[in-house]
Amino acid sequence: MASASLEEDFQIISSLRYDPALRDLSTKNAANTTFHPSSTPYYLLPYHQARLRNAAECFGWKEALLFLRNDLSQFSRYLDTHILDKTKPWRIRIVIDRTGACTVEVNPTASIDPLNMLIPNRDHAHSNLWNIYVDTGCITPSAFTRHKTTARDFYNAARVRAGIMSPLDEAEVLLVNPEGQVMEGSITTPYFRRRRPTSKGESLESDTEPGWVTPPLSSGGNAGTTRQYALAEGFCAEQIIEAAELIDGEECWLSNGVRGFIRGRIVLNGPGDGQC
Repeated sequence: MASASLEEDFQIISSLRYDPALRDLSTKNAANTTFHPSSTPYYLLPYHQARLRNAAECFGWKEALLFLRNDLSQFSRYLDTHILDKTKPWRIRIVIDRTGACTVEVNPTASIDPLNMLIPNRDHAHSNLWNIYVDTGCITPSAFTRHKTTARDFYNAARVRAGIMSPLDEAEVLLVNPEGQVMEGSITTPYFRRRRPTSKGESLESDTEPGWVTPPLSSGGNAGTTRQYALAEGFCAEQIIEAAELIDGEECWLSNGVRGFIRGRIVLNGPGDGQC
């Protein structure tokens, strides 16, 4: 059971995309995974169910676990009852409390290129370039950073410090732990160019190692669904990312369960960025 206070009133959550365009994706683009994103219009649904289950186990919520032990087809049919129009894309937010009660919030979302939901490929057309800032504060890892819950005040505060005032802003802020390591983004998983060779004489992008890396869970972030997909596909590996080593203007990728994969670049506002 997590050491976090269980008296706090919070729920576990996962946000994902419902998109009929997923059906049009070719399975040849994701041959390494045990399932393909196009296998269901709910983007990466198995990972979302597993993430919720892991959170319920962490907090010791037995009733929630009973609900989440439904098989994937049952879970999908339950979500189907909340979709108003299956010809349109929707943003879905699954909220589960300690009693196992599940609320499904469904809101319209903009259409995106279906290829943005696959791991980045040079042949794919992707969305606009997001600015990525580094938080000037520090966040101590806890059960509430390792699992996605409604206790998100520290994420919201980091966004305000970075000047991100709307969820529609094409911008992200990277959270930093007290050791100066990047944990994750406030609403995304970040990916960076490999920082150094993995062994003597090996190039930064070898035939055996991915050219992209994402922070390990030991840095304090959560196991995002698109993060798991990117690791399973071999797009990235795990590597500690020191905030102080980030370079102004460097290319990055971001991803989450609603928007897929997004191009980004680091924007350093001053010498205090990333310093606790």
